[in-house]
Amino acid sequence: MDADVQADVVVTERAMRRIAKILSNEPSDTALRVGVSGGGCSGFQYTYDLVRERESDDTVIAGNGATVLIDPVSLQYLSGSEIDFVDDLIGQSFQINNPNATASCGCGTSFSLF
Repeated sequence: MDADVQADVVVTERAMRRIAKILSNEPSDTALRVGVSGGGCSGFQYTYDLVRERESDDTVIAGNGATVLIDPVSLQYLSGSEIDFVDDLIGQSFQINNPNATASCGCGTSFSLF
């Protein structure tokens, strides 16, 4: 099954497999919450948290044993984004390709919109 698309956010198959692997060691109702908060060297930063609580207005992207939750405020900043998992020479990490970001830091965990 391909990764689901919800509210213009795509989670790649590779990212869904990695999330499923992480969640396999957690209680069955655990999900990965992806969010955006103020801070970081570029103004906003991406956050990743394992959670068991879900809100009624969360966007839910599910497939292949993985569940991703995005709150409505973060969804505004993530619209059109692709969430991927990269394993290369410098390490493993989730990376977000965000078309709304006008600048980002070298590590890819923070971004700006102006």
